[in-house]
Amino acid sequence: MSTNVFSQESAAFSLWDKIPGAIKKADYTETLRLDTQGNRTGVRKVSVPTLIPFLVENKEAKNPAVIICPGGGYALLSVDREGIEVAKWFNSIGVSAFVLKYRLPSDEIMEDKTIGPLQDAQEAIRTLRKNAEKWNLDANKIGIMGFSAGGHLASTVSTHYLDKVYDGQGEISARPDFSMLIYPVISMEKGITHNGSKESLLGKTASAELIAKYSNQNAVNENTPPTFLIHATDDQAVPVENSINYYLALKKNKVAAEMHLYQNGGHGFGLGNKGTNTDWPTACEHWLVANKILAEKSVYLFSYFKGNGEDGLHLAYSEDGYKWQSLKRDASFLTPEVGKDKLMRDPCIIKGGDGLYHMVWTVSWTDKGIGYASSKDLIHWSKQEFLPVMAHENETRNTWAPEITYDEVNKEYMIYWASTIVGKFPETQSAEDSGYNHRIYYTTTKDFKTYAPTKLLYDPGFNVIDSSILKDEKGYVMFLKDETKLPAQKNLKVAYSDKLTGPYSKASDPITGNYWAEGPTAIKIDGKWMVYFDKYRDHKYGAIKQTDKGWEDVSEKMIFPSGIRHGSVFEVPKSIFLQLMKE
Repeated sequence: MSTNVFSQESAAFSLWDKIPGAIKKADYTETLRLDTQGNRTGVRKVSVPTLIPFLVENKEAKNPAVIICPGGGYALLSVDREGIEVAKWFNSIGVSAFVLKYRLPSDEIMEDKTIGPLQDAQEAIRTLRKNAEKWNLDANKIGIMGFSAGGHLASTVSTHYLDKVYDGQGEISARPDFSMLIYPVISMEKGITHNGSKESLLGKTASAELIAKYSNQNAVNENTPPTFLIHATDDQAVPVENSINYYLALKKNKVAAEMHLYQNGGHGFGLGNKGTNTDWPTACEHWLVANKILAEKSVYLFSYFKGNGEDGLHLAYSEDGYKWQSLKRDASFLTPEVGKDKLMRDPCIIKGGDGLYHMVWTVSWTDKGIGYASSKDLIHWSKQEFLPVMAHENETRNTWAPEITYDEVNKEYMIYWASTIVGKFPETQSAEDSGYNHRIYYTTTKDFKTYAPTKLLYDPGFNVIDSSILKDEKGYVMFLKDETKLPAQKNLKVAYSDKLTGPYSKASDPITGNYWAEGPTAIKIDGKWMVYFDKYRDHKYGAIKQTDKGWEDVSEKMIFPSGIRHGSVFEVPKSIFLQLMKE
């Protein structure tokens, strides 16, 4: 047998300190079922229940979790096909998973074999809730999944979670928050049940009362957790009526439920290997998202302009932050209508606390205001507005590269930009760069109807433009461009503040290399900042990535649409992205 067959189980741990209702039997030992190549296909005589953890690496939010109960007719456990493989799939969609090797019912090792598996399932759920902080789990999103007989166990704990089946249960709930039943055994009734599962759990002479109790469609009530069901119509081992009857009971009790019945697949297809049943994992993921158990997958979007910004807003997308492709065949999504020159340069888009996408942009090289519009879907936009944010300063020469940052604490938006006011900051005034001498100014708003008076946000002691501010762990980080031409800087730097409106720290040393850079926009990928910027003298777009040792230039790994000019990077739900793809 392969030496690494148990490698996934190295972190497995015992479920109980003292197994309830156990009968000690020294010669009763766990055995494996192997195929002709020596690969494990099942585990028999499980007497010591364990949990095999598969934790997702995400540490930024509490993760949903699922306990997986493999099938095998209550006579063996298909730990690999209906356990470990499924746990790895859950990890791939951001769900922590725990494979439950539950005790297989046996009079030899149990005082009451009918409750042995249920004891393990209840304790597994309680164990996850007790250790939610340690494992970074959301204690209110603990679900259970079961295949075949494991589906019977999952439906049993979903309907019998209040049963007092062992001492010392404590106050922690054993109710799953959701359940997923895959070609499940549900009923113990003659003509519909799986006889092997029934006999293993209840024995050959089970009473009518016991059969009714563990025919779980009978135990569904309004408190049964939301359920996702999968079955193949041609299942010859566990009739499809098991799922249908459970679904009808859920429907009768007004419990949220979704069922997928496939034309073919038979029994035991796991994650799906042929026919229509191969689609069920995708359907399951959609169900988890629809029920707000799993956050919807997001896609990175990049808002940008081309040329001088005459044709308006362009969008590109990426799933990894490296390969960017234009949307709408690189045509404009919104044509500029406001401002002196009716341009749409430097488009910055954020999603606000109201669920809308808010955008500001540069309307002109010489105007005293900026453009603003909002959208629910990035396709249909509100009427464009001109915001005269610098009209109060007669000597204002320009209002460039506006951005928005949302303050979640104060529930308000800060809009900020770079402007030159003639005569201000004479200590850095120079004839270079046509005499421009910028500082960063800002206003705040809660509703984009009324705005606070414009104030100075940042004076770093040099000519500064293109600031972009994001929330960081300890406060706010500002990426900015040092616009000094003599002696030449033309690089990106960083400053920090505890508050969005400052004060901000002294600007750092340059974080970009020996080239002229502008228009930084940043997003965290895998917990590290990725900063995109315009290498404008080289007519290229670049990027640097934060590392434990500093900043690494990853420009050569990037693919951008031809002619891209700077804007902003942000995330959108996949549903929004799919609508954009249709344009």
